[in-house]
Amino acid sequence: MSTIATPFTTQVGIEVPLICGAMYPCSNPELIAAVSEAGGIGIVQPISLTYVHGHDLREGLRKIRAATARPIGFNAIVEQSSRVYMDRMRRWIDVALEEGVRFFITALGDPRWVVERVHAVGGVVYHDVTERRFADKALAGGVDGLICVNDRAGGHAGARSPEALMTELGDLGVPLICAGGVGDEADFVRALDLGYAGVQLGTRFIATTECRAHDDYKRAIVDAAADQIVLTDKISGVPVSVIRTPYVQRVGTQANPIMRRLLQHPRAKHYARMYYSLKSVWQLKRASLQGMSYKDYFQAGKSVDGIHAVEPAGAIVARFAAAAARPQPAAAAAAADPVAAPSA
Repeated sequence: MSTIATPFTTQVGIEVPLICGAMYPCSNPELIAAVSEAGGIGIVQPISLTYVHGHDLREGLRKIRAATARPIGFNAIVEQSSRVYMDRMRRWIDVALEEGVRFFITALGDPRWVVERVHAVGGVVYHDVTERRFADKALAGGVDGLICVNDRAGGHAGARSPEALMTELGDLGVPLICAGGVGDEADFVRALDLGYAGVQLGTRFIATTECRAHDDYKRAIVDAAADQIVLTDKISGVPVSVIRTPYVQRVGTQANPIMRRLLQHPRAKHYARMYYSLKSVWQLKRASLQGMSYKDYFQAGKSVDGIHAVEPAGAIVARFAAAAARPQPAAAAAAADPVAAPSA
């Protein structure tokens, strides 16, 4: 295994700056463990672990620990949606800390309370951001790094390219992780060359032997091209990247006029999003795990362009690491012909 040292790998204690991002419903224990065991880091998505894959959180974490002793992470969505949800998330974080998890990725809300709990035991917190104003708020909350979600990501994509996000956030003095658009080793190397301290992959790890997603879902990812990834607001009320399946073509990608108005209302938007989320959670679970006979919202990012086969997760991590460790063409040419290299 090639080891690539970056500020991110140093902080988290891993060998390869590669995250298997948290995914509903695809983050099953076997996938998380396989990525971590290979030298990257798998992230637990607690709703997926408990609701989809049927594990008590503590028992699920111990199942992962039985397969790997290497670091794993935990995804905490901290949006103040309801007291019941937030109380449950606080309990989940306490359980994760008790079970030895020391890397957390927060999203959608103020991460300060998570930072306080995690820093108290020597852990690290990164936060999902799509632009500078959210990054500034996250850093004010004490986070240690940023997951920079770009316009090629699956799920809730950002609006900026990887290059634009690096330009916008590169002066903040914390490790930045490129999230979106990385499907093969060339994409991985390119992101590191841009200055990112690591890369988060989601779609690439769905098309693996360890992921419990249905073969129809994996096949759809392998067969898709970037121009088949579309945004729909019918899943959660905000745009989500999905594969343009026959079902998506038939039902369209935009909410009806009444729902669009509700989604823009300062108070009603929360209830409208809740309606879509409750409706789509079951659709996503069935389509992802049971195949094309159900309503087919297959979340995926534009990284599908670089995904051509279903492979073991460990093989993907090893191949990406080897590519990043190889001398790049310009550096190799300079090393081979030192006379041609520019003098200091």
